[in-house]
Amino acid sequence: QVQLVESGGGWVQTGGSLRLSCAASGRFFSIDSMAWYRQAPGKQRELVAIATSKGTSTYADSVKGRFTISRDNANNTVYLQMSSLKPEDTAIYYCNFLTVPITWGQGTQVTVSS
Repeated sequence: QVQLVESGGGWVQTGGSLRLSCAASGRFFSIDSMAWYRQAPGKQRELVAIATSKGTSTYADSVKGRFTISRDNANNTVYLQMSSLKPEDTAIYYCNFLTVPITWGQGTQVTVSS
């Protein structure tokens, strides 16, 4: 069964950093683009960053220059390094395959206090 397991969230103060991890199983991880999303309370889920199978990455304007997505194909894991965190980054963060999404994982909560 295909699963996504996110981890690494927590509570930080403004300006802090966190590194999120997402382990994917049951798929040909290395051939699909992976993406991180986030959903803040009362808001729709939004795309944060994409890491393609070819090694390129793109970011939402709101996180550009602060977040870095990377992937480890050997271990079917995608990461999101978050720096200079702001209160508006507070959300539940999820990962998923970009082109053919599967059932969402439980996500990992990130809380940034001012």
